[in-house]
Amino acid sequence: MTTAIPVHRPIGASPVGTDGAHLETLIVGAGPVGLSMALDLARRGRKVTVLSRLDFIAAGSKGICYSKRSLDIWDRLGVGQAMVDRGVVWNLGKVFWGENTTPIYEFDLLPVKDQRRPAFINLQQYHVEAILVDALAAYPNVDIRWGHEVTGLDVRADGVSVTVETPDGRYTLNTDWLIACDGNKSTVRGLMGLDFEGRVFEDNFLIADIKMKGEHPAERWFWFDPPFNPGQSALMHKQPDDVWRLDFQLGWNIDREAAMRPENVEPLVRAMLGDQIEFEREWYSVYTFQCRRMQRFVHGRVLFAGDSAHLVSPFGARGANGGLADIDNLGWKLERVLEGKAPESFLESYNHEAITTADENILNSTRSTDFLTPKSTASAAYRDAVLSLAGEYPFARPFVNSGRLSTAVSYPASPLSTPDEDGDWDGVAPGSPALDAPIGEDWLLGRLGGGFRLIANGWQGEAPVPVIDVTGEALIVDRYDLAPGSACLIRPDQYVTARWRKPTPQKISAAIARAEGAAA
Repeated sequence: MTTAIPVHRPIGASPVGTDGAHLETLIVGAGPVGLSMALDLARRGRKVTVLSRLDFIAAGSKGICYSKRSLDIWDRLGVGQAMVDRGVVWNLGKVFWGENTTPIYEFDLLPVKDQRRPAFINLQQYHVEAILVDALAAYPNVDIRWGHEVTGLDVRADGVSVTVETPDGRYTLNTDWLIACDGNKSTVRGLMGLDFEGRVFEDNFLIADIKMKGEHPAERWFWFDPPFNPGQSALMHKQPDDVWRLDFQLGWNIDREAAMRPENVEPLVRAMLGDQIEFEREWYSVYTFQCRRMQRFVHGRVLFAGDSAHLVSPFGARGANGGLADIDNLGWKLERVLEGKAPESFLESYNHEAITTADENILNSTRSTDFLTPKSTASAAYRDAVLSLAGEYPFARPFVNSGRLSTAVSYPASPLSTPDEDGDWDGVAPGSPALDAPIGEDWLLGRLGGGFRLIANGWQGEAPVPVIDVTGEALIVDRYDLAPGSACLIRPDQYVTARWRKPTPQKISAAIARAEGAAA
């Protein structure tokens, strides 16, 4: 059963590029990761070209869940509010088991309150891409070429030559740097003869995106062994425009094409929602997922980010969110290299930290999948025991794994962080993402922006970077454990990179140098 890719916004193919043109940075792929990467570099004043093999923004069923950390990144890029305004906000998840109509477990994904952004929004990927494309239109230093497909690569020590096919002909271009954001079937990765390492899970899942009216709450509902899909699992999410994402586990040995036929999907939908429900089909698809990654993300002048570099199960919403973490990590580092302020070897810190993120996401995704789809009698017995206890005993609830949802990853062994040198600390440690809090009429992360900043509690000194004085801001002082005179240094991707009880300008300068690659 072959289904054409639906169109959300037609754009039309761009003209053939100038043959042999030289570029500073080329991004292959115009999904959320590639477009966010372009926006990050554009806001830093860099010239960027983006190639999309499609000449439209595709609709269909793709990513929908975007985490608080991704919203924080988009805030830094100037599009966070647009995403929240368009999306469905949610913080609460519920888990059901068997025939129980009340949840055995509920969890709040934003336990630390007083932050600007919610735990998650649900927003169809095509809306995300449209918001990013509209934002990029304001930057004359960005060139998005629609309907331009990479068909050949020649990777050299000083750059990459790229062959591009368009509806009107072929051309070549040269780029100093190529960033591959072209998805799980990455053309760039294939042309370079590179591959993934990891697991493919022997199971199939049906996605049914439907349109229906209703007053269902904006929560994540997950079922183990429900009567409408016995022996399997199911998931329901609310999306904008009265669209709902329904996900049904199907098992391994199935006829995938038959499973997507409306006459086979609709009985599942009605069994879940009721015989009287009125709905329209948006998109049906069947997928098998993997937890795999490339061995390295940095290959000379070719850098990989997002699904081109790593793949995870959709349970936990770690795919696109992990890709956005990649570009957040990469943008400021590549800028340093492009400006000649750091050697190319500085990008090894991207390789280290992005692989740390990917490995944590793969670990959590693998554990979730093993819990959701036990492949042995012992595993199934363990899962059922956890579920049977969770309804009554709180100690069992953390063991319920319906998809550990995406959170920001820390880098405890980052070569860019300066170890603590004085005193016992609580709060946010070096290598961890900054924690938001209100400050006056604003928010702390908004004040941090995209450069180095020092958060200080009454420290008096000549800092080499802008200082955010949080004297009297009790919540920030508590969250960062900033006793009077203390300070912590935040790097451009809003990670804590050093902290001191008694900072000095020399210590701050040394920590900045280390974070910029001097000690990497």
